[in-house]
Amino acid sequence: MELLNIECLGKRLRLEGSIAGWQQLYWDNQLVSQKSASASDQAFHIHSFELTQQFTPPQTEGVPEETVGMTSHTKAIPVRLEIDVNWQPFQLDYCLLVDEEQITQGHRTVRDIENQTPEIPVAKAQKLSIVGLASLGFKLLKSAKVIKVLFAGASVAAYSWLFSLEFALALIGCLVFHEYGHIRAMKHFGMKTKGIYLIPFVGGLALSDERINTRWQDVYISIMGPTFGLILSIISLGLYWITGNIFFAGLASFNALLNLFNLLPILPLDGGHILKSISFSMNSLVGLIACILGAAAGVFISYSLGLALLGFLLLIGSVEIVFEWRGRHQSHLLPLDRYGQIFSTVWYLLTVAGLVGIIWYFASSGDDMLAIPLQILGS
Repeated sequence: MELLNIECLGKRLRLEGSIAGWQQLYWDNQLVSQKSASASDQAFHIHSFELTQQFTPPQTEGVPEETVGMTSHTKAIPVRLEIDVNWQPFQLDYCLLVDEEQITQGHRTVRDIENQTPEIPVAKAQKLSIVGLASLGFKLLKSAKVIKVLFAGASVAAYSWLFSLEFALALIGCLVFHEYGHIRAMKHFGMKTKGIYLIPFVGGLALSDERINTRWQDVYISIMGPTFGLILSIISLGLYWITGNIFFAGLASFNALLNLFNLLPILPLDGGHILKSISFSMNSLVGLIACILGAAAGVFISYSLGLALLGFLLLIGSVEIVFEWRGRHQSHLLPLDRYGQIFSTVWYLLTVAGLVGIIWYFASSGDDMLAIPLQILGS
């Protein structure tokens, strides 16, 4: 991830690094210093290197111009960047010295990382392929507002065929409300959004042109969709208690099921992003063991409650995250601190418990239709 980007001798000096301990320093996109990953907890690093610049002495009277040009020479300028970084909670202090003279110093926090726009490496030219053309075509389609209308119409038609027009419209409303939670989270971080796209038989998609910089942004944006979904199910539950209309009961139950599946720890679902950010922020074997034990407990509880499908998908998603755990140090995202890990885990578990509770409540009402979501989880 990009930790620092400052000016040095008229060009950009950029520091990339990760919680694993490796650091790479670039001057004008050229590697000038690097530190290998280390198992030690050393936070203070010194990057020492030399930059060469060409100097031409001032032209004096009576000296031919071509002679002066021949006397130009290069000079090696020593540069030292001192870095003191603390990952949890994150804070980076830096001091830049050029030719033993201090040029600048300062510090950076999580807020600075969240608001930065990292330099994006120049993309290498790729050979033409069917996959590339398909990807380009999809990007072009995404930019057209008419596609939103077409996808929404196709979704209404698909869900009307499965259920009824009234329930299809209500289901579309649930999907939009869920995706609106993601949109609100993106705007909370000042990100520009491209709107909501409805995909038949798949769900919805909230898009943004800007990439995230921290694990907390990933968790917050991902979990706000299911949180909005839980709020909508609670509102529907309240309307059912007030009116006694079975329509609101079905809406609450099926909406809870949709959002519960979104919280499964399988990428690219919301739950996959949440648990991946939590587990990848634990820079130790103890963190991985804790994730494995938590996943095992979730599978055991699911099977004990008769939620076979939920337990199976939870197991698959957990295994996927464990396999990807080795590559956590290559991520550009700033990890969660201890408080963020605990808070995100509690938020995730409470949301899952709330959705399961709503499904369980309506399944025990005796109505065959309302029991379908629980039967799906137990299949």
